[in-house]
Amino acid sequence: MGELKPINVVPHFMRLHEWVALEEGHFQAEGLEPRILDDVMHQVSSHGADQYFERPQDAPFVKAEEVANSACEWGSICNAGAGMGKFVPDLYGVARFAFFVRQGSRLTRLSDLRDVPVGVGLMAGSHFTALRTLEAVLPKEAIKVENVGGPGKRLQALLEGAVEVANLLDPEIAMADAKGLERIAQGEFRTLFWVSPTIGRDLLAAYFRALRRADEALRADPSRYLRLWERNIPPDLRDGYDYGRFGLGELLVFERYPEDVYAESVEFARRWGLDRHMRDAGYSTLAVPITV
Repeated sequence: MGELKPINVVPHFMRLHEWVALEEGHFQAEGLEPRILDDVMHQVSSHGADQYFERPQDAPFVKAEEVANSACEWGSICNAGAGMGKFVPDLYGVARFAFFVRQGSRLTRLSDLRDVPVGVGLMAGSHFTALRTLEAVLPKEAIKVENVGGPGKRLQALLEGAVEVANLLDPEIAMADAKGLERIAQGEFRTLFWVSPTIGRDLLAAYFRALRRADEALRADPSRYLRLWERNIPPDLRDGYDYGRFGLGELLVFERYPEDVYAESVEFARRWGLDRHMRDAGYSTLAVPITV
């Protein structure tokens, strides 16, 4: 094997793939030496009500650093359209979200959330999925969201009573279950990889091949890897959890993200006025195709 090629990677708190790939040597087998930016991951989980372009996940792109990251499908598209990187159309993830309240809450179903602010992270998966879920049962004018920050911050806000309801992602979903909080709704959503346009496509292809091998390993033997969830929890929120109860988290689908789904995602963002930072909405200009 020749010299390993470096690549900067922000692991996503919703999945285990980067850690599995590290443990099993999948990155090295693909000729990569990843620099795992888990400090950025924890900042994304723990940050407060930062504004767009000032969120921790934005910083590498604003600073023109080469990095591979991921976000919800709407967020990755809007970020790319705003000049922060590109999205990769050759694969996508499937992740979970869930609306939680405290025990004994007056809020027991989605229709109870009329005019109730839902804790979300600005222009991130929790924000988009909250709007998409609530618009199915409530009129637009009755839907309220509050920018609380990352999922760790939202869990803390819910536990402290700063919000009545929050939309959480993995691993905070399992953490909320362990702490006795109650779900009133749940669902799944797609994610897309969001990358700096200057990263070599050969590096990205190798990175995704390593993640494919990690995905296969995780699906085949979950019990071998669930302990790795500890790495995705911000240090100040670690509390002796039973990681065997956390589930698989985000999983990857190695199929092309369809252009008609892309168009629906852009229209959804426009309908809610979340496209205001987008300077470009063209699939061909925002997507960076990779042969995985």
